[in-house]
Amino acid sequence: MDALQLLINRRSEKKLTAPAPNKTQLQLIFQAALNVPDHGRLHPYRFVVIEGDALKKFGTLLKETVYEFELGSEKFKKAENLAQRAPMVIAVIAKINKETKVPAWEQMLSAACSTYAIQLAANAQGFANVWITGKWVDGSALRKAFHCQKNDKVIALLMIGTAEEKLEREKKVQDINEFIHYLA
Repeated sequence: MDALQLLINRRSEKKLTAPAPNKTQLQLIFQAALNVPDHGRLHPYRFVVIEGDALKKFGTLLKETVYEFELGSEKFKKAENLAQRAPMVIAVIAKINKETKVPAWEQMLSAACSTYAIQLAANAQGFANVWITGKWVDGSALRKAFHCQKNDKVIALLMIGTAEEKLEREKKVQDINEFIHYLA
């Protein structure tokens, strides 16, 4: 797929099914993620791949978050379903190093860029995905399972798989003029 078309036509897909990327495809996805802008070459991110039987454990961790934050029965049902929504989840953790001259916000942006690179690299190989966050990412059981340190922040749960339905969508053509100004 042409890179420009990939960028222009990227969409989130919530209904995902198998297959998910295999090991070889994941290698390419992570190579893309490791080549994003990164001031100081800190690689302020890491990834946790969740697939197969680990999706059940992931569901349990999400439900523990519901209890921890007293989110209620509706969120409990959502937690049960969330872990079954895709054949693969990639958690992206921003590793913020406060002992460097690179500001924390720049490190966070680099981690966000790596997340987007994962999405695009998956799309380029024919896989659909959606980036979710929410209160789930702050659960202490989830953070512990992901080996998060004090300054780490789970910034994404990327659901990845094959689009269940190939929906024909209207092309999003946006008026760029409202977003762009030139310094005179």
